[in-house]
Amino acid sequence: MVSLRLNAQQLVEARNGVSPPGREPRRYAIGLAAALTLIVAAMVIPAATGWQVYANTLAPLHAEWIPRLGWGTVPAIVLAVAAARFAVNAATHLRWGIVLLVAFASGLAWLLSLALVDGPSGLGAILDNSHEYLRTARSITDVGATLGGYIARIPLDAPDNWPTHVAGHPPGAVLFFWVLVQIGLGGWLSAGIIVTLLGATIPVAVAITLRRLDAESAARRALPFLTLGPSALWVAVSADGMFAAVAAWGLCCLAVAATSTSRLSTAAWGLAAGIVLGYCIFLSYGLILLAVLALSVVILARSWRALPWAIGGAGAVALGFAASGFAWWAAYPVLVERYWDGIASRRPIGYWIWANLAALAISAGPILGSTTAAALAGLRGGRAWLTDNRAVVFLTLAATASIVLANASGMSKAEVERIWLPFVPWL
Repeated sequence: MVSLRLNAQQLVEARNGVSPPGREPRRYAIGLAAALTLIVAAMVIPAATGWQVYANTLAPLHAEWIPRLGWGTVPAIVLAVAAARFAVNAATHLRWGIVLLVAFASGLAWLLSLALVDGPSGLGAILDNSHEYLRTARSITDVGATLGGYIARIPLDAPDNWPTHVAGHPPGAVLFFWVLVQIGLGGWLSAGIIVTLLGATIPVAVAITLRRLDAESAARRALPFLTLGPSALWVAVSADGMFAAVAAWGLCCLAVAATSTSRLSTAAWGLAAGIVLGYCIFLSYGLILLAVLALSVVILARSWRALPWAIGGAGAVALGFAASGFAWWAAYPVLVERYWDGIASRRPIGYWIWANLAALAISAGPILGSTTAAALAGLRGGRAWLTDNRAVVFLTLAATASIVLANASGMSKAEVERIWLPFVPWL
């Protein structure tokens, strides 16, 4: 009789995602310790051994060690203290619409505070760098000619080759800034504000996605971390932060489509999801790995009806670019040559294959170790599909799989603190 009672209790616990006492805290602590150890090792080993692994002075980040105070320092500290005191309670108890509004407003304040540590120039002066997209966007006078000749200007030895970031990405990125230039927002300050505003919407998109997948309570618990995480350092005034926002809203549209009961709504939102996610692939080559997350969304929704519409929308974007002169599949092999002709050849894969993960743990926060451990534990014995947190488990693992694939490709060596931003919220 006791045995039967225990088995029934274990079944209920498995269904609710409960582990035996003491096991989960220990698992989370081990994951956190592993992430922190990885970060320390990635910093200390090159310094201690003289291993030349980076372009600038601080590995594993593409950064320099310049601690400083500025306009945004005090507001950032005040916001962090207030969040530590009130954020979790607010996210749990406020009405849903108010929660999303507060998440956007506090996230925007956090992004702006961190950017303003460097004063007004922190709001977007980096976008005016010669390696970035904005200067190239201002020089474009004929979009058709730009797309038609885009691939020819990728190689490092090509006459009038593209600057680093423009060459390293499909033309969707520079076209985004070209549009800003056309509507009078092509200055670094206005472009920086637009990019930051978009970045502040990422937590909202992720939360709506989780809610559509029957995980509102998980969305509420996650919002403080989505809103005030360390990745904000790179989301603010970063083109990759804009990529992350577009990706998040594409997946959100797909979740809405896949959970809609109306055929018209499924078709409309599915087509929108395909167009947005299809455009993501033309923002950054690596964002083709969003397919893993997109497939997870459809599986979690238990409906395939939206998938044909999404595939059709993404296909239309790809064919539109190809008809205009830029074929993604023809450009990528040329980019690989440019990549290995440039700085990548000076970054040893033996270091970056694991130091990339350390940089990710800095960008996402070392709590990444705990979340990954929890998601992997959720798979054991098939528990994940039985728990209320199945959406969190599967989306976390999908993002993890995307990171593993990106890392294994050898095309993400360093700078992943920003390159992998589109996957960070889902981790």
